[in-house]
Amino acid sequence: MNINDYQAPPHSLKDRVILVTGAGDGLGRAVARAAAAQGASLILLGRTTAKLEQVYDQIESDGSPQPAIFPLNLETAAANTYADLADVIAEEFGALHGLVHCAAQLRLLSRIDDYDLETWNQLLQVNLTAPFLLTQACLPLLKTADRSSLIFTSDSLGRRAKAYWGAYAVAKFGLEGLMQVLADELESSPVRVNSIDPGPLRTNLRKTAYPAEDELQHPPPESVTPAYLHLLGADGANIHGQAISLSPQCLWSDQRHPGT
Repeated sequence: MNINDYQAPPHSLKDRVILVTGAGDGLGRAVARAAAAQGASLILLGRTTAKLEQVYDQIESDGSPQPAIFPLNLETAAANTYADLADVIAEEFGALHGLVHCAAQLRLLSRIDDYDLETWNQLLQVNLTAPFLLTQACLPLLKTADRSSLIFTSDSLGRRAKAYWGAYAVAKFGLEGLMQVLADELESSPVRVNSIDPGPLRTNLRKTAYPAEDELQHPPPESVTPAYLHLLGADGANIHGQAISLSPQCLWSDQRHPGT
């Protein structure tokens, strides 16, 4: 079965606490709303407070459990900020059952010859170092939760790189390596660790890379949320250490998510 054909049972994530990064827009927003619709309590992490507030309102209007907002700039956040976030989660929620890394940044396409150090460091910080720091801070909570799930959003470029993708591709390769290391280290723990390459989607990141492309040729982010729900829920309890790729050809849908 294609993992994205999965149909989550109603309330499959009831009473689960799930943190989603990049939740203000695109894939992060879609995953957050989909998980909330299954009864999860969402912690929405993103850079722009106004966008997070919009998602907050959408989740409430969906009739889902009230989420929480945690604005955070992954470019500049200090290491202790992630530890503080984990402390807040422990104090306010008492548990963390899922961590989904959706935040990503692509500033430009460039030859390695022309890459400047500032851009290189910024992209590695957002796309690789920040997920490491947040995961490290949240691991104690994930380890003590029942059937917890850690999901890294990858990219085909993190498995086979192409010219001009520079630090973005390198960071995604690193993210795949981080997933594999953690999956091996956490083999005997309650934490399941996987990565998903969602394929080309109708997102701002895709538009940055291909500004002249007809964005309607790609499916919206909501089309791939079943795979995330599968990994977050009990039905994905046996999936661990997998680098999952979703085929866009199998996922196309012209149905838009309510409110988007």
